[in-house]
Amino acid sequence: MSSNKIGVLSHLYRRGPSTPGDIAATAYQHPQSLTRTFAELQSSGLIARSRSSHDRRAALLSLTDAGRAALIADMNHRDSWLAEALTQLSDVEIDVLRMAAKLMDRLLDADSADPRSVG
Repeated sequence: MSSNKIGVLSHLYRRGPSTPGDIAATAYQHPQSLTRTFAELQSSGLIARSRSSHDRRAALLSLTDAGRAALIADMNHRDSWLAEALTQLSDVEIDVLRMAAKLMDRLLDADSADPRSVG
């Protein structure tokens, strides 16, 4: 699957049903940029589209059971690759990666609306 498709499925897995606009904003894209991705995921049965109960004009996308299974299979494949790759690193290199992961977590937790807020 493409990185856009994985990104959409991951968003829905982590955050639950979301509007196309919310998903696009999280990925720093315009909703129109992901229209084809949304359509392909829906036609493949990996996501479902419904109307928002808060705003009947807005679409709400949600992860289907098949979408969850596809995402988990992809994550398992990536996890296996990473576990194998990590065996080739030294203890110092592993420690550097741990520190980098902590920094990435801090960036992820920062206010995405203001990149200057990371500190």
